[in-house]
Amino acid sequence: MTFIDKLSAAWTAHDSLLCVGLDPDIAKFPAHLRDRPDAIFAFCKEIIDATADTACAYKPQIAYFAALAAEDQLEAICGYLRETYPLVPIILDAKRGDIGATAEQYAREAFERYGADAVTVNPYMGFDSIAPYLEWKDRGAIVLCRTSNPGGSDLQFLNVDGKPLYQHVAQLVADKWNTNGQCGLVVGATFPAELAQVRKMVGDMPLLVPGIGAQGGDVQASVQAGRTAAGAGMMINSSRAILYAKPDDKTGESFAQAARRVALETKDAINRFRSV
Repeated sequence: MTFIDKLSAAWTAHDSLLCVGLDPDIAKFPAHLRDRPDAIFAFCKEIIDATADTACAYKPQIAYFAALAAEDQLEAICGYLRETYPLVPIILDAKRGDIGATAEQYAREAFERYGADAVTVNPYMGFDSIAPYLEWKDRGAIVLCRTSNPGGSDLQFLNVDGKPLYQHVAQLVADKWNTNGQCGLVVGATFPAELAQVRKMVGDMPLLVPGIGAQGGDVQASVQAGRTAAGAGMMINSSRAILYAKPDDKTGESFAQAARRVALETKDAINRFRSV
C-alpha cells in the first residue's frame, strides 16, 4: 500500500483530517515519567494509544528526539505505530534539503531506519534535493510550500515573474515533480487565502497543514480553504495543544485522557466544516 493509499484509507476509516504531531518535551511530561530512561517512548505511546482512532496520521518531529540522543526511542515509536496501528501513516517531520548521495542517505534514514510512510522535504536546492525520495515510489515526499511561521514570507512571498515564490513551488510539484503521484505540500493554517490558492493550483494533492492549536490558525477558514471537493485532502496538524492538554482535575483525567479529549474536540471542529 502506498502512502497516498494509506492516507486515503485513514481519512475514511477514522472520518478524520487530524494529524497528531509528536513533539516530546520532557520538561512538560507528567512527573512520574520524567526520570524513566524510556520517558519519550512511554509518553508518546500513551498519547498514541489514546488518540489513534481520532487521527489520519502521526507526525513525529525528529529534532525533539535527536536533541536528546533518543533516536532509538523514535525508532521504537515508529515500530509500535506500524505494528499496532498499521492503518495510520507516519510522517517524519525532518525538513531535509540536501542533494545527491547525502539526500539518498536521508531518504534511507526516513524510510528504512524509521519506516516512515512520508517525510517533509525542503525544495530550496531544487529537484535534485527531492529526487532521491521519489525513488521510493510507495512513500511520500511532502514539500515545504507556504509555511505557517511569520518569517516564511521573507522568501516565500518574493515576486517571481508576477507570482509569489510559494506558488511557483506548488506549480513545480504539481506539474513536474509529482510523476509518481506521491507528493504533498506543507501549507500553513495561518494563511488561509494562500491555502485556497494552493488548493486551486494542485487539485487533490494532499496538504499537510500546520498552525492550528498553539499557533492560532483558524480551523473553519483552513478547512474551507484547503479541503478537496470530497471533503478530504488535508492533514491538519496539532501538536502541543493535544500533547500537553491540561487534565481536568475535577474528573481526575490522566494526561493521555486529556490529550484524547482535545484530539476529539479538534477532529470534531474540523469535521464541522468539511462539507459546509
